[in-house]
Amino acid sequence: MKVNSVLVVGGSGFIGRHLVASLAAAGIHVTVPSRRRERAKHLILLPTVDVVEADVMAPGVLERLSAGKQAVYNLIGILHSRRGLRGERGSNEYGPDFARMHVELPQAIVAACRASGVQRLLHISALGASPDAPSEYLRSKGIGEQAVLAAEDLNVTVFRPSVVFGPEDRFLNQFARLARLFPAMVVPCPDARFQPVYVGDVARALHYALEDPEARGRAYELCGPREYTLKQLVESVCALTGRRRIVLGLSPRLSYFQAWVLEHLPGKIMTRDNYRSMQVANACSAAFPFDLQPQALEAVAPTYLLPTHSRERYPQLRWRARR
Repeated sequence: MKVNSVLVVGGSGFIGRHLVASLAAAGIHVTVPSRRRERAKHLILLPTVDVVEADVMAPGVLERLSAGKQAVYNLIGILHSRRGLRGERGSNEYGPDFARMHVELPQAIVAACRASGVQRLLHISALGASPDAPSEYLRSKGIGEQAVLAAEDLNVTVFRPSVVFGPEDRFLNQFARLARLFPAMVVPCPDARFQPVYVGDVARALHYALEDPEARGRAYELCGPREYTLKQLVESVCALTGRRRIVLGLSPRLSYFQAWVLEHLPGKIMTRDNYRSMQVANACSAAFPFDLQPQALEAVAPTYLLPTHSRERYPQLRWRARR
């Protein structure tokens, strides 16, 4: 059946903007809820896209928004949460923000789909998500994923991406900013494994699965073509931006201490929960689905990491000349 109308929860975010653009280009009517409409202004001018100011956690909102839709996407994910209680409730503990966004919201979306008669649900989880994972982030993602997959009366597809990169990412861009500021880069968990995947490829997979009957009831891992350690990724960013930097890896104990310090600073570049997440390999065990070929980091990252200002090009030229 041809899908003509979908609801994309989290459509104004990093992955969402690419998926919504792809759906709109195919002529599909897309509804994107946002608590503040101005945050989704980059989507408002797209044809067939309707940005609605709404709080999806408010009673009845999801049911109203999903009414008349043929499919619902849930792209919501957060990296940090206020701390939860530990030690009394077993391994399924997680902070209140993780509980709200990663567990309660997927459950509410499943209930809304049932109430409004929507049969198709596509959900983004995370690579390594599990109820007994070492971090609150991965545990809460695992519980939410279980709730979605348990909805056997719905046609569900789950996606588990590795770390996602692209022009607006908070991953490679963050390393590039730090490389501009400091002569040396101190990397926590330097041997942590990642298989970064391009945001455009994630959007393609999410769009492709929408009408593919083989995708229903399945979970797919999404990774790029190459695996890296975190230290190798930082070194790659330094090379791509033309900045010769000393890159030092920290021991596990110092990595944990650095996470504790950064956790208490504004912006939360890293937390102890992030440290625990990095104890799980963020790499795929299967090929990219739907016979799609994911793009390499080296082919995409230079298009948005390379300096554009004339003064910014000098460090790059010095790097290449080894001076």
